[in-house]
Formats: sequence, C-alpha cells, structure tokens
Amino acid sequence: MAEPAAQQERPRRGGRARHFAAVLALGLGLAGLAASLTGVAIQVLPRQFTARQQQQIEAWEVSNRWQQLTAGRIFPASVGYQLPAAVLYDTVPLNLDATRVGIAAPSGCVSGVTAAAAAVLHRDQCLTVLRATYVDATRTYVMTVGVAVLPSAAMAASAARTLSAPQLTAAHKTGGTDTVATVQVVRFRGTAAGLYDYSRQVTRTFADGPYLIMYAAGYTDGRPRVKVSQDSYSYAEMTSLASGVSQSVANTLAAAPPPPHCPGSPGC
Repeated sequence: MAEPAAQQERPRRGGRARHFAAVLALGLGLAGLAASLTGVAIQVLPRQFTARQQQQIEAWEVSNRWQQLTAGRIFPASVGYQLPAAVLYDTVPLNLDATRVGIAAPSGCVSGVTAAAAAVLHRDQCLTVLRATYVDATRTYVMTVGVAVLPSAAMAASAARTLSAPQLTAAHKTGGTDTVATVQVVRFRGTAAGLYDYSRQVTRTFADGPYLIMYAAGYTDGRPRVKVSQDSYSYAEMTSLASGVSQSVANTLAAAPPPPHCPGSPGC
C-alpha cells in the first residue's frame, strides 16, 4: 500500500519544481524587459544637465555669439538712446537715435586699438576686435564703439580694470593720445566719421561677459577747441550717444541665453 502512495507524491514535487522555474524565468524576463525599457528611456528622454554643466553651456553660447551673429546684428543700423531730462531742464528725457555710418572688418588686437590697450589685450589673450562708427541725428557728435573678444569673462574683467582711464580727456596732449583712448577710430570717407578728431573726446571701457566694450566719442565739426568738460550740454549728449550705442552692443553679445535643454542645446 505504501508504494502506490510514493508514486503519487513524485509528480507533485516535479510540478512544483517546474512551477518555480517558470516563475523564476518570468521574473528574470520582466527584469530584463525593465532594464531594456530603462535603457531606451535614457536614449529617448531629454538629457538632464547639472548646474555646472548648465553654466558651461551658457558660457559657451555667449562666448561664441560674436561669430554666430552678423555684423549688422551686433552693430544695428540705428540705436535709440536718451538725453537726460535734467540736461534739458525738463521733466522727461528726450529720445534720440544714433545712425551707423560704417562697420570695420574684424581686426587683430593691435591694429584695432591704441598701443596702451594692445599690451593689455595681448596679456589677456584677446582673440579679435570688432568696431563700428555712429553719429547723432545732427551729425555733430561721432563715436566709435569697439568690442575686444576675450577667452573668458574673468579675462575681460581683468582687462577692463587695467584700462580704466579717466573718462574726460584733454585736447591734444604731447606725445599723442595712445595713452588715453582704447579703441582706434574707424574713418570712412564722405561721412562725418571722417572728420572725427580724438581731441575733446569722451572714452570708456567696461566688460560684459567675455567681451571688453570700448568707446571713444568726439565732435565732427570745426567748433573752437574747448574741453568737453566745460560744455555740460555737449558732454551730456556725447556721453548719452556713446553709452546708448555701446550698451546696445553689450546687451546683444552678452545677453544670458535661455536655460539649456534637450533637444536643441550643445551636449544633447
């Protein structure tokens, strides 16, 4: 009687083993499927950047903007600026427009700036210099804006600190003006810019991102040689013109890009 019972027990053990093996195989299959789906998701879903990676991508985009934008985008044909209300003895500022009279071809970091600036830009590994000239609506004032492209924002800031010259410059000084101005004027025949003289000028240098922005402004006419510091109205309008144009250029080149995302950003 015991023998038949033993024979009936064996198939049960075999069935349990087969059931366990089937469950195990199913589990392994599901795990493999999950791993495969995870791999596919990593490939398909947008890549996520760390905070450091985002900063690097944004800095790269800003530093390459001078190559990606056309000269006409960097130096627009017309730039609006304001003359302060206080200068006009009024309660509202006066909106004016500066007109571009020419854009120079990109130059090296020696020919586009004065000797004093060239040494600083060489020290900070300047890549190139971009320049354009603008006049006011009456063609009384003229200014040249220059952009020195540096490898990083830190180097641009270093150059700006070194080249922080007095804003007002006197009329012709002995030994020339290379020790004063930072950007060389762009002259164009047949335009007011061709009459530009470095005497009685206003200059400024500032950094925005990896770009060193420089400007020099002056008169275009033959008025008596009087220091601009002695003519408050001319000083205000000249500096408003130069500041408006140079800040427009800086805003275009160094504007913060949108946060990087995939697809579309470098590194995706």
